[in-house]
Amino acid sequence: MLYTTLGASGLKVSRLCFGTLTIGPLQVGLSLEEGARLIRHALELGVNFIDTAKSYQTYPYIRKALKGWPQEVVIATKSYDYTAEGMAASLEEARRELERDVIDIFLLHEQETALTLAGHRPALEYLLNAKERGLVRAVGISSHAVAAVKTAAVMPEIDIIHPLYNREGLGIIDGSRENMLAAITLAHKNGKGIYAMKALGGGHLQAQARQALEFVLATPVIDAVAVGMQSLEEIEVNVAWFSGREPAPELVTRLIGRRRRLIIEDWCCGCGNCVKRCHQGALKLAGGRVMVDPGRCLLCGYCAGACRDFCIKVI
Repeated sequence: MLYTTLGASGLKVSRLCFGTLTIGPLQVGLSLEEGARLIRHALELGVNFIDTAKSYQTYPYIRKALKGWPQEVVIATKSYDYTAEGMAASLEEARRELERDVIDIFLLHEQETALTLAGHRPALEYLLNAKERGLVRAVGISSHAVAAVKTAAVMPEIDIIHPLYNREGLGIIDGSRENMLAAITLAHKNGKGIYAMKALGGGHLQAQARQALEFVLATPVIDAVAVGMQSLEEIEVNVAWFSGREPAPELVTRLIGRRRRLIIEDWCCGCGNCVKRCHQGALKLAGGRVMVDPGRCLLCGYCAGACRDFCIKVI
């Protein structure tokens, strides 16, 4: 496994980050034992960087996987909280559920503009205070938007940025791939640690997975890449590619042939909460229920978190 340092943060991480969204209830919903086994397998293969979030509901998987693990692991988590009180509760939840005194990276989840960041300032201030007290090692944002990355790039208090970036620019909500790269480049120049998301465009680039991953990995201003994995085969193939090795051809063929999709169950009541939650414009109300446009859907599963009736799944 290849390792790097996230900007000026001093955090040494594997270039492959295990994205845990895919194993939790918003997506495949693996059992606690199976999900923890996958994370542990990745750790054994050299991955020491794990991405999660309060909304992913995957803290128990990580806690179980780390039981008895002797080596250092860097965990990044996120929260939508915008008040100091809310962020205080989210930080304590993460520390308790992960059984860690210190959270390595804590991000403001899905920031969109300078106004969004301003609105979340009380939560950010709480995280900065927690960093001073030694409860958090690095603070930052995650974003699908060029504007937010560009704003955070010049904020000295921001250590880490987790931007959406892929070779087709899929999922960027306010610009092109070139616009996002310019914002990331500015951030990197200013010492921010950069770990990218959605290198495979939510699965749309799966048929050219290796080329898509290599494109992002070859971008000099990107330190690491978070990849959602939900099977031993995916871990084996990604670890091989990120380590400069050739995985077993039959594994690659089997994985490339798999397709994921967003399903909306028949009991959808058409409340529209998920439509408001989707920044990609992939969902719409029609005939009293929600419909999905597969061409726009990034299979992030965030809409499932907004569904009060649990009728949305990525399978």
